[in-house]
Amino acid sequence: MIDLQGKRALVTGGSRGIGAATARMLALCGASVVIGYRSRRADAELVVRELEGLGVAAGAFASDLATVEGADALVSSAVSLLGGLDLFVGNAGTWPAEDVPVSEMDDARWHRTTVDNIDAMFFTCRAVSRAIERDGRIVLVASTAGQRGEAYHADYGASKGAMISFVKSLAPELASRGVTVNAVAPGWVDTEMVGGALDAGGRERIAASIPIGRVATAEDIAGPIVFLCSSHARHITGEIVNVNGGAVLCG
Repeated sequence: MIDLQGKRALVTGGSRGIGAATARMLALCGASVVIGYRSRRADAELVVRELEGLGVAAGAFASDLATVEGADALVSSAVSLLGGLDLFVGNAGTWPAEDVPVSEMDDARWHRTTVDNIDAMFFTCRAVSRAIERDGRIVLVASTAGQRGEAYHADYGASKGAMISFVKSLAPELASRGVTVNAVAPGWVDTEMVGGALDAGGRERIAASIPIGRVATAEDIAGPIVFLCSSHARHITGEIVNVNGGAVLCG
């Protein structure tokens, strides 16, 4: 049902977790895929080999998306390798694992989170908005925390809240070109980034707080992302799709 043959995609944070799962699913639907990564070259190269094994063109480029130069270079490299760009999945980001109340949060943590989650989003989306073809798709990975906040992670919640507002701002700007801009909002996802929180009984406690009763897999998030990249979602823009098992409905 979802045919992305001939489409050219860039996925940031593509060496693991949601990004890698999304890259694989895009390739299964026929898209050529470039992944961006920060430092995990071996993991990125493994993903590229998997994508090539699915019969599509693929590549990986390392960059620091928190800098203008890094973001511009990644988008330029993807366009050069693929011959253009139709789909962009902005997945790269950070979630500081340590619980820290605002009263004790230092400047370094606040700035590190906002640079990685807000500045990088802006730099990449600015470059993508200049390069993406007509009727393209932009999908960002937000969070339940951006909708309802997250105590002891105010930096993260604020950064993902900014992303949600950014999506709703960018969508009407690009609509005349047929480009849609949406986000998915995951809750807890079984990835390496939150592995510590899921250990030592954490998984069971967290699953019990989710109405559907389980922690999401990376593929659970990748599926809706790929749908939003498809022609089936051509009339959806400026939306935040909750993919969190109903967790956003609970206090």
